[in-house]
Amino acid sequence: MTQALTQPTPAPPRRARAWRDILVGWSFILPNFVGFALFTLVPMLAAFALAFLEWDSYSTPEWVGLDNFRQMFGDENFHVALRNTLFYAAGHIPLTLVAALGLAMALNRRIRGVQFFRTAAFFPYITSLVAVAVVWNMLFNPTAGPINQLLEAIGVAEPPRWVASTDWAMPAVIITSVWRDMGYYMVLYLAGLQTIPREYYEAATVDGAGPWQRFWSVTLPCLRPTTFFVLVMLTIQSFKVLDLIVVMTDGGPGRSTLVLAQLVYREGIREGQFGYSSAVALVLFVIVLTVTVVQFRINERRSAT
Repeated sequence: MTQALTQPTPAPPRRARAWRDILVGWSFILPNFVGFALFTLVPMLAAFALAFLEWDSYSTPEWVGLDNFRQMFGDENFHVALRNTLFYAAGHIPLTLVAALGLAMALNRRIRGVQFFRTAAFFPYITSLVAVAVVWNMLFNPTAGPINQLLEAIGVAEPPRWVASTDWAMPAVIITSVWRDMGYYMVLYLAGLQTIPREYYEAATVDGAGPWQRFWSVTLPCLRPTTFFVLVMLTIQSFKVLDLIVVMTDGGPGRSTLVLAQLVYREGIREGQFGYSSAVALVLFVIVLTVTVVQFRINERRSAT
């Protein structure tokens, strides 16, 4: 009787343990996956299907094949939005990358109050975007803005009209976005800089390398993974820019700051042309995917050499 009570409980079969582990894993994954499926995956698939349909949310969807794409490539607004998006990306990506790296290099030192300066540099990124846009619109005011007053004080006779000018509106948006985003990417660069062993710099100094040579020969090569990640993130962010432009210029003056993401919003939400809007969104997705794949291929080749 006693021996029967003290016998160990037999272990569950291996297949039962495997299924139990699978269920436990899915119990952790499922809440996030359900949210992703409902709010990201299903809308993406629906947008892909709508690109080949004509639908205004009231009538029955009608299959039109490639008509939406033919309309898009013949639409002047699409060409203007594509050019503006490329122009914004060409300015926002390198300027933000250089500014973030410069900030990280400057604040990766043992100086008094460095934590305060790091927080101050990061603070714009977590500030309300509407507040950022309103403040910078005031700064860029062509008549009473502090920026033009400063330019006039240093001898610029006719300073730019910034957001009121078709030529300067997009540069004004780029400047604002760089100021807002550089603090976030500065944190990423700071993390990368702090992983570089001090021995590398000491060895370079012993070999006679100056500060500029140490930067090119030690800092940049060691920061290659961080730079690649920052570049990919900046590319995706730049091509899908919408909120800052909507608040600052709403695509104007004229169409000087109209971008692809805003064209998707206008045609879909305002005009009710969900099929055409989805076609533009699909083309934007293909552009971003292509650029990202090219970046990965280039990074793989550089890493292999």
